[in-house]
Amino acid sequence: MGFEEANGEKGDEFVYSDLIAKHFETDHHKIFVPSERLMEALPGVFAAMSEPMVSYDNVGFYLLSQEVSKHIKVVQSGQGADEVFGGYHWYPPLAASNDVVGDYARVFFDRSHETMSRHVNPDWLVDEDASRQLVSEHLLRGGADTPVDAALRLDSQVMLVDDPVKRVDNMTMAWGLEARVPFLDHELVELAAKIPPEEKLRENGKGVLKDAARLVVPHEVIDRKKGYFPVPQLKYVDGPYLDMVRDALTSRVAKERGIFREDYLETLFANPSDHITPLQGSELWQVGLLELWMQTHGV
Repeated sequence: MGFEEANGEKGDEFVYSDLIAKHFETDHHKIFVPSERLMEALPGVFAAMSEPMVSYDNVGFYLLSQEVSKHIKVVQSGQGADEVFGGYHWYPPLAASNDVVGDYARVFFDRSHETMSRHVNPDWLVDEDASRQLVSEHLLRGGADTPVDAALRLDSQVMLVDDPVKRVDNMTMAWGLEARVPFLDHELVELAAKIPPEEKLRENGKGVLKDAARLVVPHEVIDRKKGYFPVPQLKYVDGPYLDMVRDALTSRVAKERGIFREDYLETLFANPSDHITPLQGSELWQVGLLELWMQTHGV
């Protein structure tokens, strides 16, 4: 499934799916989603979320599940490979860390507690840095041999459960589709946990998994820059998407709620593409999604 490009960023990975289809002679179906259909799908995506989920790929999984559910009822998904085999970019900086909490926060957090104080109105702020406290409790627990192992434990037991897996489960179940996750088979996860972190961090991450995959999958698919399910129109909010987000955040109910500072919102409205977080998230889409989710669910 692919989307329109925006700001020069491609919205599909068809070149790789075409390669796989040709290599294995499989029956693939390419679905291109024009902007109008993407916009039409968003209310259903918000309604399917059990909690606010800011990743752009929610709509991709939602629309993909809609199409797939017409033909089959069970699918396999790749969630968990990065968290189990060390595929994310924030793991290598931890390899020689002497401050795992500080180093993890620097490479993973989208917004610091200090930054939040400039974005959120005082009535909605908490005094303590709750996010850092949560991360600290998990990373400093005993049982992890290295800082990388501690981060993998945190991500596989907390982040993975509450974000990627929940995200896919919400979007597939919206269409009565069951998604299974073979990378999270407990025996595979236990085996991976015994592998030294340096074997996982090789070749920009997932080194040991890539070694195994090269026996089966064309190297062009494996040896490429890491990507995510691209939906660039939601990353570079513009046109009707900007109108939708602005209308939600300037509505009467949003103003009465008063979560975000008006000067901060005006800065985002003026140049949405200038405000991309360290993990490549759109600040405007994040705050807009929160408000749109709350309005959808009557919060």
